Amino acid sequence: MATEAGAIGDEPFHPEILSSEKVFAGKIWDVRRDTFRYNGEDITREYVDHTGAVAVLALDDEGRVLLIRQYRHPVRHRDWEIPAGLLDMHGEAPLAAAQRELAEEADLRADRWNVLADVFTSPGGNDEAIRIYLARQVHPTGEAFAREAEEADIEVAWVPLEEAVDAVLERRAHNAPLSIAVLGALAARERGWATLGDADAPWPSNPKLSALSAEG
Repeated sequence: MATEAGAIGDEPFHPEILSSEKVFAGKIWDVRRDTFRYNGEDITREYVDHTGAVAVLALDDEGRVLLIRQYRHPVRHRDWEIPAGLLDMHGEAPLAAAQRELAEEADLRADRWNVLADVFTSPGGNDEAIRIYLARQVHPTGEAFAREAEEADIEVAWVPLEEAVDAVLERRAHNAPLSIAVLGALAARERGWATLGDADAPWPSNPKLSALSAEG
């Protein structure tokens, strides 16, 4: 069945869950096995049970974006990214988490926040949802955050937005939230920032937050 132009949009769907079990408990994430009924068929799928995350594209008054580079073991790369972090603190609002991550990873705070994009990173293999914020009117926190492990040698660069887009299009930068953020910011800027959402906009596509709302 064809979808009409202009009608593209993800559709929530909640099948009958016949069983759900944690089959692996990891240090950060677990693996879950669900059996559910879909189109009259019982289907079993295993996926990473993710906390969800937030990411921040910081944009300064000169049109530059803040990028950080750090080591990521699964892909064996020190890749360029934007500040990001897990939603793993109980009761912490996504915006507060984004503000915390910007301070912890870049020693920055911002006076103006908007939602830039909401993303499923790999919906066939995990339930991770990331909200990407655009942070403007940025300035130093005045404090240097103590970093450890892979974050101990973070490299920071302020890059013109267009150059960051070039790095993505020329396949020199591969990080998914970075790619979505800089391409989205360029498109949003061309539209006069009219596509941005309020900083505290609802996030119904986040499976963890929507589950909490249903329980409440």
